[in-house]
Amino acid sequence: MAGSPSNFRQNEPEQLTLIDAENEHDLFGFDSAIRSECGVVCGIDEAGRGPLAGDVFAAAVIFDEGVFIEGINDSKKLTEKKREALFDVICQQAAAWAVASVSAEEIDATDILSARMKAMQLAINALAIPADYALIDGNRDHGRSAAITTPHETVVGGDGRSASIAAASVLAKVSRDRYVCRVLDPLYPQYQFAKHKGYGTKLHYAMLDRYGPCPEHRMSFLTKWKERRT
Repeated sequence: MAGSPSNFRQNEPEQLTLIDAENEHDLFGFDSAIRSECGVVCGIDEAGRGPLAGDVFAAAVIFDEGVFIEGINDSKKLTEKKREALFDVICQQAAAWAVASVSAEEIDATDILSARMKAMQLAINALAIPADYALIDGNRDHGRSAAITTPHETVVGGDGRSASIAAASVLAKVSRDRYVCRVLDPLYPQYQFAKHKGYGTKLHYAMLDRYGPCPEHRMSFLTKWKERRT
């Protein structure tokens, strides 16, 4: 059944509460405790749920037991320079990793929650090593048209508690930022995507007022903007 806990932890509560992650070692210890029960564990996180334009990205990361990466943490707490440096280290040290995305067009055709879940499951499916169990950042595992089908648990605040989720948050964030800066910005320079990454900043709305939306804008996110203009 989609979204069901695996047999490994069928008697455990759905939200993980095993370890308080106060430092980097606790993040890796958190994963180690789950790995000892569930086998190959991947952490999942996404980036780009809130922007007005572009794909939503998700990443999946598997670490072997004993791996430790200094400085790993929730990507939102890291500087862009630190995220970029960690991206390469994570890719080198991970037993497996994958990044997937779902387009703005599909976000509009379904909904952002379903798109996030689809991107997460696509990332899990793309791992070179099959995951026995997944740790999903947040408290959601399904939308109206997509769900996490790999045995899993949700972890509230997971990018600050689990090393593999924190690593996935870095890969997803950096991948999305590179896509915005290297793909969207050159295609549509008038919107200055590299400056606001597609988020609803004053600058972005000013560019929308001047040029209107481009094909990469999420029209379902522009309802209030359209109402304001009528």
